[in-house]
Amino acid sequence: MFAFADKKDVALMAVGAVSAVANGMAQPVMTFIFGDVINAFSSAGSSPDVLHRVSKVIINYVYLGIGAGLVSALQVSCWTITGERQAARIRSQYLKAILRQDIAFFDKEMSTGQVIERMCGDTFLIQDAIGEKVGKYIQLLSTFFGGFIIAFVRGWLLALVMLSSIPPVVLTGVIVSRRMANLSTRMRAKYVDAGDIVEQTIGTIRTVVSFSGEKQAITTYNKFIRKAYESALREGVVTGIGLGSVMSTLFCCYGLAVWYGAKLIINRGYNGGIVISVMMAVMIGGLSLSHATPSITAFAGGQGAAYRMFKTIERKPDIDVYDTKGVILENIRGDVELKDVYFSYPTRPDHLVFNGFSLRVPNGTTMALVGQSGSGKSTVVSLVERFYDPQSGEVLIDGVDIRRMNLGWIRGKIGLVSQEPVLFSSTIRENIAYGKDDLTLEEIKRAIELANAANFIDKLPNVL
Repeated sequence: MFAFADKKDVALMAVGAVSAVANGMAQPVMTFIFGDVINAFSSAGSSPDVLHRVSKVIINYVYLGIGAGLVSALQVSCWTITGERQAARIRSQYLKAILRQDIAFFDKEMSTGQVIERMCGDTFLIQDAIGEKVGKYIQLLSTFFGGFIIAFVRGWLLALVMLSSIPPVVLTGVIVSRRMANLSTRMRAKYVDAGDIVEQTIGTIRTVVSFSGEKQAITTYNKFIRKAYESALREGVVTGIGLGSVMSTLFCCYGLAVWYGAKLIINRGYNGGIVISVMMAVMIGGLSLSHATPSITAFAGGQGAAYRMFKTIERKPDIDVYDTKGVILENIRGDVELKDVYFSYPTRPDHLVFNGFSLRVPNGTTMALVGQSGSGKSTVVSLVERFYDPQSGEVLIDGVDIRRMNLGWIRGKIGLVSQEPVLFSSTIRENIAYGKDDLTLEEIKRAIELANAANFIDKLPNVL
């Protein structure tokens, strides 16, 4: 999950980790001081100098509070900053990787709804798993080990008895975290499916409305939401049972500790301060395990999200738009030829759209492709644009196989107007300039005139 951390992030995580360890030790150290306070009260009795004796011990609380405040601020700020930095880097790399993929990737492996869901949902899961939750988890581990270290230093016999609570607590935590991870994965998968239904419905809203398909769309959406709700319900029940089991085990252990502590006071020379200090140290250390459940859940969700996103980021497409290699013709005439082409779409590899198809379009020629639906009219354009590569045969431009050409350059030489043109949410000028880098205002105006769009654009409030 930390694959995109740079040197600054490593430094932030190091400072955050050290601060988290120090912050986690604050509560166990507090139990040590609290035991001294109990002994100060008991030794002073009703003596007039009880305030003086207690005050000498209480000053340690002030020092501990100042130190805990400083390291706590460092812990939270460092982990929050590095989590945000790495998540922003992952979002950027993921979008770059998505735009790098070939069309076959979107046909087979990824829908628009899934891309949006991962950009919005999975990145937040990763950020949650590599940010403040890590510092919190380190803090809780430090509290756990620190609590038992203090307990053994103060009274190892009593601490040894209280260790009996660890195996059931750890076992319960492991079972709960694994079960929650599985339920979380199922729930997210159902939400992705529901998002796909919304994306498909809104994207084809005219078709849905024309066939009165609103109720069917709502029914299908609610079916997936219901399944996600059921997974969330199970997750809540599992979490509740797990935490309840942990707390029950701990409090039973406290009852045992009070009884055994009384015996140690009688037989081993322990005092009230030692018994209370050991009990509090073990209690604080033990409870820190139950508080670690949200962090463990975040790590499980973050690992799943990171696997999905990193798999896409590391994927190298067969047709790479970022590949700068390839032939660039000095003078392009525009002769297009498909020679003995065999082609089937990735989603239907057994169905040949072209079976030895050949076509020649000389430069300067206007040609219309007419045929029934599925005959391959749009497939010709897809092959010329190199959205796909044929299984065999050649697509030639000026006698050069398009697979040997620089992909970005050849696509920049082709103008494609789809059946349903789409405008981006930006200005008219920016929409026109999308197809060419460093486009001048004169070139934009010339394109507007050639498209016979100058009259209505000039009448718009903001013009370009």
